[in-house]
Amino acid sequence: MAELARAAAMPRDAEEVFSEVTSAAVELIPGVDTAGILLITKGGRFESHAGTTDLPHELDELQHTLQEGPCMDAALDDPVVRTDDFRVESRWPAYSAEVVELGVLSGLSFRLYTHERTTGALNLFGFAPTVWDNDGQLTGTVLAAHAAAAISAHRHAGQLTSALLSRDRIGQAKGIIMERFDVDDVQAFDMMRRLSQESNTRLVDIARRVIETRGGS
Repeated sequence: MAELARAAAMPRDAEEVFSEVTSAAVELIPGVDTAGILLITKGGRFESHAGTTDLPHELDELQHTLQEGPCMDAALDDPVVRTDDFRVESRWPAYSAEVVELGVLSGLSFRLYTHERTTGALNLFGFAPTVWDNDGQLTGTVLAAHAAAAISAHRHAGQLTSALLSRDRIGQAKGIIMERFDVDDVQAFDMMRRLSQESNTRLVDIARRVIETRGGS
């Protein structure tokens, strides 16, 4: 856990963090035999990440097909979803019957993160019935927070990259306008701003169009 905390302070790829989180869950929480991360996009696409075996991906696909299951509930509704024994689980009858056939008898899912486009859950599974204790649930909550931080950092990095690209495009377009119309940078930006307002078009899109007309009249 200390290693994960130190790693969180360093720039990391989200997939690398996900893999460390799922591996740590299997190592640190008694009763966990396999683990994975499920992300569900706003468009309803299921994405399986960092499974310690192929089984978590198979279980994600099963929930997608049946439209029921603990991972979906954790990702969309509940902070923590636990099942001590799928053989007597009544919340997801079709899913529970299928996972028992696959040899999965217990599960613990933690909601990871929710924003406009994505929901997610850290999902832990056991091959035996397991009474999940408070220590295990606390450890899972901490691990889920690490995975959530990775999602947030990845999203913010993407936003920063997009912002920098937009700034560069606007600067490039401003230079083209200055050269083409013999105006200073303030006048060039004002021309772009007015066109953006009059056409109800984002400034960065106006800049892109200006760049695309480079060499034109």
